[in-house]
Amino acid sequence: MRANHPFLRYSESLLVRQPFRTLKGFAGGYIAYPIAENAEKRNVRPKIRELRDHYSLPMPHRRRIALERLVATLEFAGAKVPYYRDLFHAKQFDPAKVKDDPRYLEELPYLTKDIIREQGTRLLSGPLEAGKHHACKTGGSTGLSTTIYYDLEGADYSSAVTNYCRERIGKLRHRSELHFACRFPDQAVPEWPSREDFKCFAMNRSNIFFDRIDDQGLEEMWRTLKRRRPYLAHSHPSTMYALACYVQRKYGGGKAFQVFESSGELLEPHAREMIAKALRCRVIDRYGLAELGVMAYELDGHEGGFQILESEGWPESRVAPDNPDGAHELVFTGFRNRLMPLIRYTTGDLARVQETGKGFFLTDVVGRIHDVVPINGVAHPTHHIQDMLDHRVGGIQEFQIDLRTTPPTLRIVLEPHANAEETTAKLRHFWQDAFTIAYVGHDDFVRVGSRAKFRHVVSA
Repeated sequence: MRANHPFLRYSESLLVRQPFRTLKGFAGGYIAYPIAENAEKRNVRPKIRELRDHYSLPMPHRRRIALERLVATLEFAGAKVPYYRDLFHAKQFDPAKVKDDPRYLEELPYLTKDIIREQGTRLLSGPLEAGKHHACKTGGSTGLSTTIYYDLEGADYSSAVTNYCRERIGKLRHRSELHFACRFPDQAVPEWPSREDFKCFAMNRSNIFFDRIDDQGLEEMWRTLKRRRPYLAHSHPSTMYALACYVQRKYGGGKAFQVFESSGELLEPHAREMIAKALRCRVIDRYGLAELGVMAYELDGHEGGFQILESEGWPESRVAPDNPDGAHELVFTGFRNRLMPLIRYTTGDLARVQETGKGFFLTDVVGRIHDVVPINGVAHPTHHIQDMLDHRVGGIQEFQIDLRTTPPTLRIVLEPHANAEETTAKLRHFWQDAFTIAYVGHDDFVRVGSRAKFRHVVSA
């Protein structure tokens, strides 16, 4: 039977109604999930309990544990990983000193994607053939993609962190989640049931596959959300923002889920506000990357701050190189992946690390390190351009700058009430002929990397 069989569509319409929704949720989350975990030889649930215990501790205790894990990671890498063994020897670096003073870590150089590609297998603690592992490719949104290898233990911790974070915001295992995913043109309708179907059942998860975010595509998304009514919806903020603008314009707003979990792109204040207002939901931000997994989450909601998960890695931030605004770049040392430890890894994401009595938090999150645009020969951070568009030009729903053309192309989605001629006149007043201006729909934006992410700046 194919996955688009009418019987399955009827079943879906039945299972979203009570009491069948609750029964399906409990069967998937508390019966099928343990079966799937055992069948796949995974070990996630004990790690979720470990995370609950860790974050119930006061911050000074958690900080001591994080430092101990940092030292243990450094000692392991220095003993088992050829690149770090040679580096520690050359620097006469003693990992034990980090426990007394974390600033001693600054004796080590930063780890970049270029170094990872250059060193290759010298960054592994053992041959890949020696055991099961997962390969995870970075999205390539800030340059060439890089492959990161996880051992099973690291993959299990990554899954546990996602589960724990969602648990903190009320998404318990019996509550459903929906993920947005790209629909590829040559994608065939699969047979049912498949391994993926059982995985989705066990995780109480379903997917929306989309290939357009014009009015037709957005209407399809909205109808699917209204039909399934998940507890949590997960997507890039640019996609949900486009949907929120559409629903507000066409229906005056609407509600189809409780929580929007933003991931993969910078969640900007105007997008957060519109999504919360138009879709009548809580908006939760998270920060994760293919190299390390989820590393920060709004565990106590937006008001509680963007908390770094120090159980998973040691955070730092440095003044970003070649950034005219003095912004800071995030740097992490991961604790969980013993197959390929990443020490002082530069993420390319701009934010500061702030330590308080409650934990480590991300502040001043402003985007990607490459989001700098030359205008008439002067480099401008993207958020400066956005401030100009928001507060001086106005009437702009979203924008993108394509640096691949000469002059750069400024693509703009106007608010319904805005006028293209007036907007063009204002833009020319501020920036003369620095841009070729194109008025487009959300569907016309360029998406970058293997995960088709939206970026305000497209450079390659």
